[in-house]
Amino acid sequence: SLILQMTQRDILGRYRGASFGLLWSLISPFFMLLIYTVAFGYLLKSRWPGTSGNIADFAMLLSVGLIVHGFFAECLTRAPQLVVSNSNLVKRIVFPLEVLPWTMVLSALFHAFANFLVYVVLNLALRGEMVPTLPLLPLVVLPLAIAALGVGWLLSSLSVYLRDIGQVTGLLSTAMLFLSSAIVPVDTLPEHYQWVFRLNPLTFIIDQAREVAFWGRMPDWSGLGLYTIGAIMFACLGYAVFQKMRRGFADVL
Repeated sequence: SLILQMTQRDILGRYRGASFGLLWSLISPFFMLLIYTVAFGYLLKSRWPGTSGNIADFAMLLSVGLIVHGFFAECLTRAPQLVVSNSNLVKRIVFPLEVLPWTMVLSALFHAFANFLVYVVLNLALRGEMVPTLPLLPLVVLPLAIAALGVGWLLSSLSVYLRDIGQVTGLLSTAMLFLSSAIVPVDTLPEHYQWVFRLNPLTFIIDQAREVAFWGRMPDWSGLGLYTIGAIMFACLGYAVFQKMRRGFADVL
């Protein structure tokens, strides 16, 4: 109940005072996609292998990559401030600080869902198509959400003692965008560079999201299973670090 209330407050608070309110959660991804499509599709003449070569296919494939990256980037950049910006809650012994990353992840998932609504509408408008495997998309994103939860616990606790982390996450987020398959198909790159892109935890999820949302194919279930196990282990590690370090939060803040 507390997590849901705080998530609702976080979502509504972001658009408080704006004339369009929650509509900005739909307007922003549309314009972001438009900018990237013009930059890469029209100006750089980028096209995606295996498609008909038109700009609509490229825009939709690009959209899926940007949405997945946007979800994780929001969690990554917000995580360092979760505890630091809520110092008033740290001093309340009865408040469960471990719920803060849950609020962050659920809020980011809400915006990702809004972005995928825009994707569905544009896909129908531009390509007149909706693949039957689209309902599997939440199962593809779930492992990344678990990993994002671990990032929230880990970075929010470490940032209390090392504030420089907040300055690094923005750069890391940008690097993860351009060193993933969000914009560039990994298979088209020289082989001696591909391993860098495949090490990026976003690349696999982006590729699987495209499989179910664009190509209409089943995801790699074994790969998703292994990814989920790794994500759970990482989340447990982040939670353990958070619980270990939370004893000194009040003294530092």
